[in-house]
Amino acid sequence: MPLYHDDDQAMLADTAAQFMGEEGAIAKQLRHWRDKGCKDGFGHALWKQMAEMGFTGILVPEADGGLGMGHVEAGIVLEEIGRNLTPSPFLTSSVMAATALGQGSDDLRARYLPGLLAGDSVFAVAIDEGAKHNPDRIACKAEKSGNGFRLNGRKDFVVQGASADMIVVAARTSGGETDAEGVTLFAVPKDAAGVGHNSVRLVDSSMASHITFENVELDGDAVIGEVDGGRAVLNRVLDAGRVGAAAEGVGVARGSMDMTVDYLKQRKQFGKLIGEFQALQHRAAHLYSEVEIARAAVIKAQQLLDAGAENASLMASVAKAKAGKAAGLAVKEGVQMHGGIGMTDEYDIGLYMKRDRALAEFMGDLYYHAGRVAEMSGY
Repeated sequence: MPLYHDDDQAMLADTAAQFMGEEGAIAKQLRHWRDKGCKDGFGHALWKQMAEMGFTGILVPEADGGLGMGHVEAGIVLEEIGRNLTPSPFLTSSVMAATALGQGSDDLRARYLPGLLAGDSVFAVAIDEGAKHNPDRIACKAEKSGNGFRLNGRKDFVVQGASADMIVVAARTSGGETDAEGVTLFAVPKDAAGVGHNSVRLVDSSMASHITFENVELDGDAVIGEVDGGRAVLNRVLDAGRVGAAAEGVGVARGSMDMTVDYLKQRKQFGKLIGEFQALQHRAAHLYSEVEIARAAVIKAQQLLDAGAENASLMASVAKAKAGKAAGLAVKEGVQMHGGIGMTDEYDIGLYMKRDRALAEFMGDLYYHAGRVAEMSGY
């Protein structure tokens, strides 16, 4: 498969670029909601507009009212989100939660997907139970209670958790904390009694929540997939989140790089544009090549996920690791080449560095995925 977009995907990219560049711009969204101290960290009006554009239903099957597209198309939107640092629940709602709900019952999909498609609902995904990404350890328990389950435990750093109308929760229904089997996914509504939130603002001004579950009663219809057999669904959600985060990371890298190159063409020192200095040209060229390699890795991972390939999960980690490395390089070079003003809040380049730091940890950092690639490759 070619590692570039076909004509239809290129049209989507043009549409997403124009929309995010205008409606999702930094001044209009990120700075606006940050400076207001918004409890959600994003604008619901923009989320509604994204629904009107059809973006929120990209991964929702046509039978459920969505566009029935794939991860390549979702990644196109995510790349522009990253490029403009647009705060939105797209990754958690339209990619990860939508992937989970796709494995749910007809009733569950009918209950939640219309709100997503209309831009009226926001979803979150609660997996990790510590400071670092570790989906192999799930201690949060769901015990049989009547015709349903009673949920107890906690989840940490659930992005948009307090704003979500529904939270996809990975809980243990049998076995030990680190057992592969015995995991079940649940759709927990926001108004469920016993759900507690401790919201925190992350370094990039987005919101996350430390969530506690105390004797939360759930009916049997809340189960996504099969009881004790949720690991396969969880792995699909994880891979979707990893590839989605990688696509957004490429967007962050591109946005930072573009801003830096523009600055090199404008800033003068010693009577010359600093972009004329060979040392900076070499660094800019190296950065460009790293970002393009990362972008190719992400597109490959998206294509494999859409094809249901056996090595899709491996490539998802390759993409997340490579995008994380490229984005980290882009924001560091960007701040450094801007000089002292790169450290000020008035210039947007520093905002790219903050977003990169939060995104790098989401669904596992560079080192987690480099280790995962090594293990899956037999090392």
